[in-house]
Amino acid sequence: MQICNSMIEAVQQKHPVLNESISPRGWNRLKIEGIRSPELNRIVDVEVFTPPGYNSETTSLPLLLLNDGQDSEPMQLLSILNDLSESGEIAPFIVAGVFCGDRLQEYGVSGKPDYKKRGASAAKYAHFITEHLFPALEHKFGIKKNHPGNAIAGYSLGGLSAFDMAWNHPKIFPRVAAFSGSFWWRRKALDKGYTEADRIMHRVLRKSKLRPGMKFWFMAGTAEETADRNNNGIIDTIDDTLDLIAELVTLGYKPYYDIHYHEVKGGEHNVPTWGKAMPYFLKWAFGRKD
Repeated sequence: MQICNSMIEAVQQKHPVLNESISPRGWNRLKIEGIRSPELNRIVDVEVFTPPGYNSETTSLPLLLLNDGQDSEPMQLLSILNDLSESGEIAPFIVAGVFCGDRLQEYGVSGKPDYKKRGASAAKYAHFITEHLFPALEHKFGIKKNHPGNAIAGYSLGGLSAFDMAWNHPKIFPRVAAFSGSFWWRRKALDKGYTEADRIMHRVLRKSKLRPGMKFWFMAGTAEETADRNNNGIIDTIDDTLDLIAELVTLGYKPYYDIHYHEVKGGEHNVPTWGKAMPYFLKWAFGRKD
């Protein structure tokens, strides 16, 4: 518990620097700078967004954990959250955006590096999130590991990481979103005998069983790339995503009910495109049911 206690101290303002930005429109932003992660051997910054009227002593809200938290500001996430709250389209929740470090090593599939040995620290990153950061956020913000509304999301490699973390921890993150997820992540190079069966996350699903209660949201843009490995007229980003969805359907998940796919016409592989898609995901994950 020593590491966890130090994390709790961190979010209680005893170690890192905390910068709070109070929005006149309702949502507040708190940046926690300088959290030490022994697993990753680096300092981690986390940005937390809390909704209007939030009180940790009286309210237990679901958590949205975001990989690539440094993208929240250029995405104008605070403005998106305020807009959706003001229009009454989302229920209250908390966002924790984790700033990335060495994303080519920390993001990936746990225990299964790709053919270039990238993603070697994916399991360590997942351990930091689930065993150290999450308990600290529980202590400070009143969230719960077993909240049925918790979600995790990420962009590109961060989307692959989010999917992998949710798949391995469905009780913590029963909902997951991958914006332009890097589901091409593979065991072999294209010129070394690669086949579609070498895609790592697809392979994991083929060897898995259904995790009851999980929900999935995927996004891809039609102009993210021009690459088309199998020459079927569909760019690889979309192909790999749709093939992953097919694996989920084979396991027993139902399209539209368990799985949502959002395609952005003309969408590119960048923050502006993901920002355009973000409101659709937030309404899917945290939309008001009344």
